[in-house]
Amino acid sequence: MADGNDLPDTSKEAVPDTAAAAKARPQPKSPREALSPEPAPPPPRSRSAHNPVVVAMNALVTLLVMAVLALGGLIYWGKGQFDAPGPLKSETIVVIPNESGLSRIADILETNDVITNPYDTFGNLVFMAGVRAYRAQGKLRAGEYAFPAGISMHGVMDLLLAGKAIMHQVTLPEGLTSRQIVDRLATNDALTGDIATVPAEGSLLPETYTFTRGTTRQQIIEQMKAAHKKALDAIWASRRASLPLATPDQLVTLASIVEKETGKADERPHVASVFINRLKKGIRLQSDPTIIYGIAGGAGTLGRPINRSDIDKPTPYNTYHIDGLPPGPIANPGRAAMEAVANPSETKDAYFVADGSGGHVFAPTLAEHNRNVAKWRKFEKQRAAAGQIDADTKDPDAVDLPADADEEPAPAKPADTGGNGNPLDLLDGAPPRDPSLPVLPQPKPAP
Repeated sequence: MADGNDLPDTSKEAVPDTAAAAKARPQPKSPREALSPEPAPPPPRSRSAHNPVVVAMNALVTLLVMAVLALGGLIYWGKGQFDAPGPLKSETIVVIPNESGLSRIADILETNDVITNPYDTFGNLVFMAGVRAYRAQGKLRAGEYAFPAGISMHGVMDLLLAGKAIMHQVTLPEGLTSRQIVDRLATNDALTGDIATVPAEGSLLPETYTFTRGTTRQQIIEQMKAAHKKALDAIWASRRASLPLATPDQLVTLASIVEKETGKADERPHVASVFINRLKKGIRLQSDPTIIYGIAGGAGTLGRPINRSDIDKPTPYNTYHIDGLPPGPIANPGRAAMEAVANPSETKDAYFVADGSGGHVFAPTLAEHNRNVAKWRKFEKQRAAAGQIDADTKDPDAVDLPADADEEPAPAKPADTGGNGNPLDLLDGAPPRDPSLPVLPQPKPAP
């Protein structure tokens, strides 16, 4: 039997640890807390988070995002500079040479202060980048441009794309020979290059031609040829059917004579009718300009008055010695002269002489013509006496006046007639081919 002293001491077990028990026992929650969800436990950390490849990829993506943002900002800034007003204070003329690339164009524009950049480090890169962004780098045109004050780089690009260059003009008067036209083009400093060969006489249409600086002289010649062909084709198609002209070339030849005989537009159809009437009657044209061309050729002038020896000198072009038309044109006639020959006035006139006012007096018979010649000679003698003209210095294409210019001409020797017994000769005031009698000068168009 156990001794009462051996019984376990239960006094300590009966007294629990109140703090630990309170901590272990669930605490009551308020209604709100009871309804709130419990937070989820954090996900386990991936072992690959510390992988060097992943770290590098993350850094790369970050850099790319930053680069895209920086590029966007740069484009936005560059667009603003491209569209912003430029540095020009006043209009400036700049020449962009042919076959210039974008880099050279940009250099030229920057040198002339047409384009600029607030940071010299960038130079003209903004302009070049803007042009490339619009895919216009191969479309900018050469030429001479007038850039207005304050024009933006965008405006410069648009101007060069449209090719709105400064336009120049060259005027080639009617009645010039092809050599004279080539010489005039050679003196125009807005044109470039040489003309390979002098074009055929009568193959160019005298007009005013528009071009940009840098255009070649040969290009102007080609334009004149094309314009002549187009005009001649239309004029020949609308010609009068009864003309004694077999080909368009013959029309041009006669038109060149008409062009050199008168500078008055309203007289051309009348002068053309005189030559048409003489061709129909088989009478020689006897036109002074054909004498000059037969001697001087493409030079266009003798540099002195025509004299009797010039008239008597046979050449293939001297219509005092040949029948019909000369072998080719003696100049380049204008459109009006060709139209006058294609549709001349309806007259019976076979003669004309200057009237003292820049025009001519026409006559169907030699007798009437001689009376007109006497009036002209008297008028010229009065002008010489009054000092209005120099009796010793006359138009280079004129014929010397005789001492007895105010007298009636002597009767003509038998010569070409028009069927009524009257000699038909275009020697103004002189019977046909009589060396002892004078030849009246023909007035020429003003240069």
